[in-house]
Amino acid sequence: MASTTTLKISDELKQRIATVAQAAGKAPHAFMVEALEAQASLAEMRQSFLDDALASAAEVDAGGALYAMEDVQTYILKRTSGKAAKRPRAVVQSDVQSKSTRTRKAG
Repeated sequence: MASTTTLKISDELKQRIATVAQAAGKAPHAFMVEALEAQASLAEMRQSFLDDALASAAEVDAGGALYAMEDVQTYILKRTSGKAAKRPRAVVQSDVQSKSTRTRKAG
């Protein structure tokens, strides 16, 4: 079911929309609806990405698996080029933490 919403836009923006909509073979209304749908989808994807990142961070904080960036990069590059690749091995968190501590002390 569709509902009506009124948008107040500048005359300049209204003209720009009319021009690009016409070039795309669409009515200004259809162009604006598609633009709003696209922006809503982008906002939803951005929020989903942030939610996933926060969940991953919480998983790592709770002792979840960590992987060396170089190992993951090598794996991805081999797989995307069609080559066989072994999955990277998880790094033990205590090794990562002690290395990080040594690096900070040395710097």
